[in-house]
Amino acid sequence: MKKILVLWLVTVALFSCSPYQKALKTEDVAVKFDMATKQYDKGKYNKAIRLFEQIAPSYRGKPQAEKMFYLFSQAYYKTEQYYLAGYQFENFASSYPKSEKLEEASFLSAKCYSKLSPVYSLDQADTFKAINKLQAFIDDFPNSADLAEANAVLRILTDKVEKKVFENAKQYNTISDYKSALIALDNFIDDYPGTKFKEDALYYRLDSAYYLAINSVSSKMQERLQNAKTAYTVLLKFNENTKYRTKADEMLAKIETELQQFAK
Repeated sequence: MKKILVLWLVTVALFSCSPYQKALKTEDVAVKFDMATKQYDKGKYNKAIRLFEQIAPSYRGKPQAEKMFYLFSQAYYKTEQYYLAGYQFENFASSYPKSEKLEEASFLSAKCYSKLSPVYSLDQADTFKAINKLQAFIDDFPNSADLAEANAVLRILTDKVEKKVFENAKQYNTISDYKSALIALDNFIDDYPGTKFKEDALYYRLDSAYYLAINSVSSKMQERLQNAKTAYTVLLKFNENTKYRTKADEMLAKIETELQQFAK
């Protein structure tokens, strides 16, 4: 037991006197920077971060500041602290616009915000920020080696935003508020003409127009039935072999039957 205690005390003493611990305690920023760099090179990013955090406030303007802030940003990124990494890369890009690392920092800043993007049903503030940053990167660095990845991530984020808007519009149909559904779906189709959810939106537009028509008072039914028939035509024009064809045809048959009463 005594030997174990002695070994423990020796270990604690050695650890407390390690070069890393000394670097944490010293006031010499050069020593801190040198140790942080060594820890970073060893892949000990959290240890490097502790030192970078200590010297960052006073390091701007120093000869090695650009390298320090680049490594600081990368250390956050490599430890998946994407909010802090995105912020640091963003600051790096604005502080060192002539840096050879500018392109990389701009891309990684956008990528960090894309990793913060939540599921489509939640607030999409970080998604919009990532979209804006990715688009700016694509515009600023059209020949970048990261262009393909930037475009791929941008498409994923754009689809997420479109899905949120579509699902919000569809929700009116789900709760049988067909008037609101028609307005929301029309706005969605107008705002996102190339969306991959267009076929779905056109179907739910037909569905909303159909149920609004057949549940209408007589004075409004004919006009609404014609509107529903038009919605059917638009859906089939978009995709004649739509996955909703069977349901759409059933609606059309009912629409045609109901319209017959107005042909007399």
